[in-house]
Amino acid sequence: MSSGSTTFERSAGFVAFVGAGPGDEGLLTLRGADLLSKADVVVLDREPYGTLLRHCRENVEVVDTANEEAVSLRAVTAAKAGRDVVRLCAGDPMFFSSITEEVAACAKAEVDFEIVPGVPAATAVLTYAGIPAAVSVPEFRVVDATQVEDWSAHAAGAGTLVIYNGLSQAAAIGKALIAAGRPDSTQVAISGSGTTTEQYTVVTTLGRIAPDLKHAGMAEPALIVVGEAVGMRERLSWFETKPLFGWRVLVPRTKEQSAGLVEQLRSYGAVPEEVPTISVEPPRTPQQMDRAIKGLVTGRYEWVAFTSANAVKAVREKFEEYGLDARAFAGLKVAAVGEATARALVSFGVKPDLMPSGEQSSEGLVAEWPPYDSMLDPINRVLLPRADIATETLVAGLTELGWECDDVTAYRTVRAAPPPAPTREAIKSGGFDAVMFTSSSTVRNLVGIAGKPHNVTVIAVIGPQTARTAEEFGLRVDVMADKPSASALASALAEYGAKQRQAAVAAGDVPRRPSQTRRGARRRAK
Repeated sequence: MSSGSTTFERSAGFVAFVGAGPGDEGLLTLRGADLLSKADVVVLDREPYGTLLRHCRENVEVVDTANEEAVSLRAVTAAKAGRDVVRLCAGDPMFFSSITEEVAACAKAEVDFEIVPGVPAATAVLTYAGIPAAVSVPEFRVVDATQVEDWSAHAAGAGTLVIYNGLSQAAAIGKALIAAGRPDSTQVAISGSGTTTEQYTVVTTLGRIAPDLKHAGMAEPALIVVGEAVGMRERLSWFETKPLFGWRVLVPRTKEQSAGLVEQLRSYGAVPEEVPTISVEPPRTPQQMDRAIKGLVTGRYEWVAFTSANAVKAVREKFEEYGLDARAFAGLKVAAVGEATARALVSFGVKPDLMPSGEQSSEGLVAEWPPYDSMLDPINRVLLPRADIATETLVAGLTELGWECDDVTAYRTVRAAPPPAPTREAIKSGGFDAVMFTSSSTVRNLVGIAGKPHNVTVIAVIGPQTARTAEEFGLRVDVMADKPSASALASALAEYGAKQRQAAVAAGDVPRRPSQTRRGARRRAK
């Protein structure tokens, strides 16, 4: 038996006890992520830590401790069979650990094991709540309330006291600390669901724990923090004060399109939920695109105008089919309707010659487009590879300027299947705090497959045309991007959320998410 093993390259099996951290999946250590990526079996409590399975291989076996009694036996048996096992543990495996018996079982069975430290809640939750572990007094004490019978020893310390598993006895603990000499005005913070977007913190004093917790709706896991360090929270709070903290934001786009947007929303503290409303598919008949690509190569066109990243992708795929690359654009002028489309072109190796300087839309592109001049332009034809449901604005504008347009269907947008019933109910009942519409088709399709968002839901749109479509469906537009890009839309929504929070704080109110303002919504202190 060896506990110093550091790799899975072995003939026998192996068990790694990995600290999963306090809840935020981003706090998993690099070593933990590496072990997960190589595991044959992962043993975990799926409810809080299921998202960490994204580090694993597709065929990994998952054992949920919520449904498994003989966890140590499963791990040992798998390791004895030559399989590599990761046992994910809350926080740090050796900090108030509940898995010592499992480790002992591995040692007894002479199975190689490793213990990977994790970020403990005692420090992480305080940091996420804006409370320094130690301020002026270099003392930091952590206790498990279930193991304490006499609180007098812990009342004497002048430093920060952190209490695990004490929520149900919080009022009694406060009284005991007061009886042992702590002033009833000593500041206290109780944080629930620490380091996750469900985190919320109640700040009170030892003497007021009971009334201030009464309507908080808090449950374990929670930490009680006692001491003057709590007073630093107002200045150091950074997590719960993010502009969209805890906002459940609906992102009705294709998975491929929404990846960057989802990460940006998470950086603002939001909880994005992707609901596919559109599926991008090839045109029903490819001959039109085939002729267009051949015409592009043989010099039929003076311009090619791209109105979406999907159009760029469709042309790129056709190029690859014919063994072509970006060099086929030599001698052509290329236009892009906006920044996202331009980025797709640049990644293809093509720099746009024309982009709108103002509104990034078909109207904006037409406003910049030069009229056809037979003396300057040897060819008067423009290729427009677009969606099957594209508007006629660009074609009409270019025709008026003297150009002839080949309006070619490069791809089709197809309405996706309805989302699951709970998602549909949340959309209609106000369970989402905001919905982000990135095109008119996402408005039409979302309403078509799931119904209209509740009137408390913040409606954010990418531009004027999408706003008009939303209003046609009876939706109130609250946020519009200053330029038509998904990133700008996320920034605009974050700015809106920040202003709402600032207004509530200035009025002396507790900031609430939009979904918490609907009738019957549970309200809790933060």
